[in-house]
Amino acid sequence: MIKLSRTKIELFLDCPRCFWLDMKKGVKRPPPAPYTINTAIDGLLKKEFDVCRENGVAHYIIKKYNINAIPYQCDQINTWRTNFTGVQFHHKSTDFLVFGAVDDVWVNPAGELIVVDYKATGATNYQIYPGYKRQMEVYQWLLAMNGYKVSKTGYFLFAKVNKEGGFAEGKLSFDLFLEPLEGDSSWIEGAIADARKAYDGTLPAYKPECLYCQFGLGQGKD
Repeated sequence: MIKLSRTKIELFLDCPRCFWLDMKKGVKRPPPAPYTINTAIDGLLKKEFDVCRENGVAHYIIKKYNINAIPYQCDQINTWRTNFTGVQFHHKSTDFLVFGAVDDVWVNPAGELIVVDYKATGATNYQIYPGYKRQMEVYQWLLAMNGYKVSKTGYFLFAKVNKEGGFAEGKLSFDLFLEPLEGDSSWIEGAIADARKAYDGTLPAYKPECLYCQFGLGQGKD
């Protein structure tokens, strides 16, 4: 089996050449700056929701938005949320072990799992980018492939910096917002199959609109 993460699927969709160089040759794009605040917020939110998970009750943000759900309790929840393990599925026709680490999973009274993704932002107008949508859909697909009933509606939990409050007494506050998303995973099977074809083939063509191709990653003759 060949491990294929959710981020590698996104990389393939962005640039097959960069995907091939990464997967076949270990030539990776330069890493982005570390999002230490985002990581800290993720950890804090997980701690809060884990308290509710242990007690079988809804978090206050779930109640605020009148969502009939509670954090999902199962033995695999920590594995699902851990990078490099996550929710896994062996896609036999491509022999890819597809995986992705969710931020959280809730469950509704119908027994449907609800995928939740945390996002920290300082922007005044936060939004769900196309990549965010695909991210959610891959998580939903992975859970469904593992035999779980999955709600088509997932949620992005945005932690937005409260700039008006400033550093009140040396403390910076964040406001929490939930944004729903109706997922559609119909594109995923085709994307995985195309990624395998690219993986098995020769170096894909240089992609002019790819900034990494433009500035040297994999540049030169094929």
